Amino acid sequence: MKTSHFITGDAVEVLKKLPDASIDLICTDPPYNLGKDYGNNVDWKQWHEYESFTLDWLTESKRVLKDNGSIYVFMGVKFVSRLFLMLQELGFHFNGWITWHYTQGMGRTKGFSPRHEDILFFTKSDDFTFNIEDVRIPQKYFRERNNMKGANPGDVWEFSHIHYSNPERVNHPTQKPEALIKRIILASSNEKDLILDPFVGSGTTCVVANLLNRSWIGIDINPDYIKMSSDRIKDKEHSWDSFDPREKRTPKDLKLEQESKLL
Repeated sequence: MKTSHFITGDAVEVLKKLPDASIDLICTDPPYNLGKDYGNNVDWKQWHEYESFTLDWLTESKRVLKDNGSIYVFMGVKFVSRLFLMLQELGFHFNGWITWHYTQGMGRTKGFSPRHEDILFFTKSDDFTFNIEDVRIPQKYFRERNNMKGANPGDVWEFSHIHYSNPERVNHPTQKPEALIKRIILASSNEKDLILDPFVGSGTTCVVANLLNRSWIGIDINPDYIKMSSDRIKDKEHSWDSFDPREKRTPKDLKLEQESKLL
């Protein structure tokens, strides 16, 4: 099967053409059904239509995923609980419910302002790839009880949105930070593995997979987004648009008497 390429078309129809058990990792940000304008289509369906659409692409995703593969799905609050149940009903194995906390967002005066999105992490079986050593976060202090290789990053991740002033920002309404996708790909795939994004959008999943020496397939119904993604892949001067600031820290020395007080 040809790898590392973009495909313009309906996600479900293209997925049907991919071989069984051919994909190592699916990482995708599907439409949230919130009425966003994606150029040649508007993200708005009746509830039952959106459920049916979601079931169709998830069913095909399970078929193409390898037995040791994983799937990460971004989703907004209005549908995430139903998505969780659908993944379980299809026989996926639940691993984690990740909260992506961003530092700015839409303001509200009646109710609390949204500052997060959810990422559901499921696997096809209990035997799956997970490279904890590749995603550890440096410790804040030297302490005997800590694993000084670094800490598990946990399931609350803080990455800023890609601000419109960021030079790496492209003309897409839901561009995701590359560092966020980088953590997913490092944790749940190995070099040369095949990564799939059925709703490629701005191309971030494929860009990061390419930088991390993975093969990739990106699907989108909008040819303009396919071109945008292709241009990002070809950019030889590309620089990471985001990072977790904790990755840059150097652990501070914590004297034994101080450490004993913290136990």
